Amino acid sequence: MAPEIISTGIVEDDEETRAGLAFLLNNAPGIVCTHAYDSIENALEGIGRKPPQVLLLDIGLQGMDGIEGVGLLRHFEPSLAVIMLSIFRDEDRIFRAICAGACGYLLKTTTPDRIVSAVREVHGGGAAMSPEIAIRVLRLLRKDLAPDPTLTPRERSLLKLMADGHQNKTAASELGITIHTIGFHLRSIYGKLHVHSRAEAVARALRSGLI
Repeated sequence: MAPEIISTGIVEDDEETRAGLAFLLNNAPGIVCTHAYDSIENALEGIGRKPPQVLLLDIGLQGMDGIEGVGLLRHFEPSLAVIMLSIFRDEDRIFRAICAGACGYLLKTTTPDRIVSAVREVHGGGAAMSPEIAIRVLRLLRKDLAPDPTLTPRERSLLKLMADGHQNKTAASELGITIHTIGFHLRSIYGKLHVHSRAEAVARALRSGLI
């Protein structure tokens, strides 16, 4: 019996990078690139025709970004294994990409050989990450396994508002307090959650079930 050929796709808005990835995949034994798109919008239109098994997806796309695109693509093709390609190393993007359904996260500095092996890994049901990203994922897990910090009811209310997209001014209005007091509560929240930004605080609170 002939070995299975892994069909792959690419969503990457840089033409040179997209062509380079397609060349890499088409010249790897047992792999073929059957789809290549410059946006999520175009991928959604065309990927349903003989969909690939593995998709390399850029996070920083023009228009709809890759993180939002993961969920939409996997909604239409649930069996699609998605590997994110990114220049970003921050934990918030990594966490959101994995929660959206990605089973791999590689930095764009990843070697060609590693990209090919990652395609084979996720096709086989595994997960693939750059070493630096894997370390950050472990760090995220350790944070979540740490004892839950004690947030006051007002701090939880503020975090809920931040999660809903409120800024300091509108949150202050909702809670009936001053912007200065909002700043005081945010500093307290950052210290308790061991984070340094609003996005990190909201992500940590959501992961830990604090809000």
